[in-house]
Amino acid sequence: MHTSKGREALDPKALDQALGLSIRARRNAIGLTQGDLAKAVGVTFQQVQKYELGANRVSFSRLAVIAQALDCRIMDLVGELDSGPAKAAPPGRTLAHLHVIGALEVLAAYAAAPAPVRRAVRRLLGEIARAQGVGDGGDPTAP
Repeated sequence: MHTSKGREALDPKALDQALGLSIRARRNAIGLTQGDLAKAVGVTFQQVQKYELGANRVSFSRLAVIAQALDCRIMDLVGELDSGPAKAAPPGRTLAHLHVIGALEVLAAYAAAPAPVRRAVRRLLGEIARAQGVGDGGDPTAP
């Protein structure tokens, strides 16, 4: 893959997986089954499974239909993927965290919470992580 000076090459497979997890998280957050989404989009539930696992790529036109079925904007599904390597964790590292049992439910609840609550949660988790020596806990002032 061609890379611009100062920019790292993006791993297409990791991006496909990250998009799939984003679709899955949104689907779960609004209470749709894979079958419900498949019917709304006009594909089989197996195809939705493949999209969510990143096994099959989602075309842009299909992504637009999926976003409509999930009652969100395309940017809501891909926004974090577009922030580039300097601004976001590599998709593979983020994916590993989402496979922890309960992570998607916590993420859905976090996304539904108002900004002040999200900041408080990040501060609390950051303090816990620092106390355990796990890392810096991120930016507690971000929305």
